[in-house]
Amino acid sequence: MKNLFSSLALVTLLSGCASVNMASKEASDAAKTFKTPPRDQSALYVYRDSAFGRALTKDIFVNDECLGKSAPDVFFYKALKPNQKYKISSESEFSPNDLMLTAEPGKNHFVRQYITLGLFVGGASLEVVPEETGKAAIAKLSMAEPGKCGR
Repeated sequence: MKNLFSSLALVTLLSGCASVNMASKEASDAAKTFKTPPRDQSALYVYRDSAFGRALTKDIFVNDECLGKSAPDVFFYKALKPNQKYKISSESEFSPNDLMLTAEPGKNHFVRQYITLGLFVGGASLEVVPEETGKAAIAKLSMAEPGKCGR
């Protein structure tokens, strides 16, 4: 019986493809110019680029406000106020996973969301990545519409 549940969870994680509402190509292309914010601003890019868990969507929050619902091969862009702490949260299997980030003035911040193996469905975790890593990944992705969470 345990093997049956494990097999079903694995099939769910590896099969299918989730979908979310997407931003326009123009908005996505504009965000992918990665303009350096002025000193009185900061920017956040959150993206999901892993092939694992393609059938899953996961809510993402910034300071407990919905940023959007992620799916494979999507990213989000959000302007931030510099010199403030932000809690970025990813919906996971049983409870949110949180990452704390202090927004630096005039800087783009990059956070990668990735799917992890769970008990029943996949979980999700977050990690801060270097700017060049984030830019290279996001260049291949499309921007999702913000603000559609199920929580």
